[in-house]
Amino acid sequence: MEIFFLSTFGKAFIPKKVRPHLKRFFEKAGFDEIPYHTFGLLFWIGAAISYFIYITSIYTSLQGKSPPVFFSVSFVLFTSLMLGAVFAIGGVGYFWLSMRIFNRTKEMEKKLPDYLTLVSTSLKGGYSFEKALWAAIKPEFGILAKEIGLVSKRVMTGNDVTEALKEFADKYNSPILRRSVNLIIGEIESGGKIVDVIDRVIHNLKKARTLKEEMAASTLTYMIFIAALVMFVMPALFALSFTLFNVISNFLGSIGANMATSPIAALKLSKPSIDANDYRIFTVLAISIISTSSALIISIIEKGNIRSGVKYIPMFLLTSLSLYFILLKAAGKIFGSMIQLG
Repeated sequence: MEIFFLSTFGKAFIPKKVRPHLKRFFEKAGFDEIPYHTFGLLFWIGAAISYFIYITSIYTSLQGKSPPVFFSVSFVLFTSLMLGAVFAIGGVGYFWLSMRIFNRTKEMEKKLPDYLTLVSTSLKGGYSFEKALWAAIKPEFGILAKEIGLVSKRVMTGNDVTEALKEFADKYNSPILRRSVNLIIGEIESGGKIVDVIDRVIHNLKKARTLKEEMAASTLTYMIFIAALVMFVMPALFALSFTLFNVISNFLGSIGANMATSPIAALKLSKPSIDANDYRIFTVLAISIISTSSALIISIIEKGNIRSGVKYIPMFLLTSLSLYFILLKAAGKIFGSMIQLG
């Protein structure tokens, strides 16, 4: 009953024109149907977050206002909070689904040469192309096996094999998959020797994979250098700079206080205008930004794309920030007896 209520509520907020595009997007991510109940649940979560922010931050500041002002401002602010929460949650969900689609695509590209090898073997054994596609489906091919299974089912229900393959290739944003399938489709339509084309496609895919692995191996030194610099050297330098800032700030403050009563009081020295806590926030933000960017750069060097670097971000962030706070605490122990750190 609850799931039905959430599904009905979630479906009400999605226009009918958007649903076909949304269904194709979820199919790429591995969902057969649109999870309307999830949309309904996320809407209520956004409403709860907006209500909590409104009660704790806005409601008290509006008390004492005239009723027209109170209700109009409350309506505008609560609506803005609601839209912001929905878009924020939707953005996180879209990012997660995009990464899921990306990982599924990469897995299919990885399994494609092995699958085509079985197809070629079946064709050489006397199978027709349609039967070879079906016979080559094995559980170890995972997502690729499921997608080819859908292609085979479309062919068995009367669809043309070239149209089914083209629909499969266009479903994912994969140049490797699209080029490979287009070569096979072109050979089918021309009536040539499909086995020779599949063998050449397999050879090219394996060669491209080998070249990528060699390129990644040749850039391993640069990746290690960047990782060491970001996770170990950078936190140490920021911790040292923060400690030095506190030492100089307290030193100038002490000198300025003593010189105020001295004959050379005209020479004024005082603490820097920058607050130590603000500087600490700056260092944390700088470390986070540099760590995230470095993880993405390493992904570009290693894999040739930026999305593969998302899995490196938590490791870079946790290592660099943890080391920064450990070194900061150690510096406080060392210099705390001489000068009180801010």
